[in-house]
Amino acid sequence: MNPDAQILRSLRGAGEAGVSGAALAKSLGVSRAAVWARIEELRRAGYDIEASPHHGYRLHGSPDRLHADDLLARLGPIKVIGRDIQVFNETSSTNDIVEKLARDLVAEGIAVFAESQTKGRGRLGRRWSSPAGKGLWLSVLLRPNLAPAAATQLTVSTAVAVARAIEKNTGLQPGIKWPNDIVFGTRKCAGILLELGAELDHIKHVILGIGIDVNILAEEFPEELRPIATSLQAEAGHPIDRPSLATALLQELDAVYARLRAGDFHEIGDEWMRRCTTLGQRVTIRVADRVVTGRAEALDEDGALLVRTEHGRLEHIIGGDVSLAK
Repeated sequence: MNPDAQILRSLRGAGEAGVSGAALAKSLGVSRAAVWARIEELRRAGYDIEASPHHGYRLHGSPDRLHADDLLARLGPIKVIGRDIQVFNETSSTNDIVEKLARDLVAEGIAVFAESQTKGRGRLGRRWSSPAGKGLWLSVLLRPNLAPAAATQLTVSTAVAVARAIEKNTGLQPGIKWPNDIVFGTRKCAGILLELGAELDHIKHVILGIGIDVNILAEEFPEELRPIATSLQAEAGHPIDRPSLATALLQELDAVYARLRAGDFHEIGDEWMRRCTTLGQRVTIRVADRVVTGRAEALDEDGALLVRTEHGRLEHIIGGDVSLAK
């Protein structure tokens, strides 16, 4: 952890009691002048840090911007996801950056955020609108010990983590629409995109892309999305602190990934089913050139959706475009 992250973690931990420059200097192994210089840099980045002869340094406020050092400072102990964080002001797509990191054999767990994306994408080649400073647009590199057929477990686990983080941070209770949408009623506020690097019998890496519409006003959505999209601010009735939500999201992603690696997918799947708005519904799913219509009943052990067709056959669906059947 670099000096700025250590300073921010100390300030957050101290709260109103504050922390002295001498204590910071000792913990960092630098001079008090060097601490002061780092404090000034943090102030220029938008952090409201008070200096007092009685209380030392106290953190009174943070900017509504994503800073890697601040996210690291907020995270606390993690196992895999979030051990390294990068934040870009703008990029084509965070998935593109993580794809390069994967090819460079970077260890799993790195999370890449962007304040805006010029070519954000969702499933089936759809464009994902990613306005600057209005959402969380991120990708995570994973190297799970899973067969390609079990990759759907990652989509299910990620959906649970996103729903948990939103609930924990905002008090809202979103639903999950199979396979990868986080919804309020019929309106989508977040999506998940998995891109695999795999061989026939094993996964080499997974790029886990997540987009969450956080503080987008209804009129700021592209016109074609307004009937089907929503944001956390629209649902809550007030702006949401994005760095806090990003922290909660990384923590929940790390927690569900640890459970998945421990072989506890069934517990994650049970939670997914409790949150899912698709189960029990009569649905139509387009899978490539096939159309499957039936009742969505449950998940199987690999995360596939089980659909009972009108002929009584149980179909295992691992991907597709779902809509409610008429």
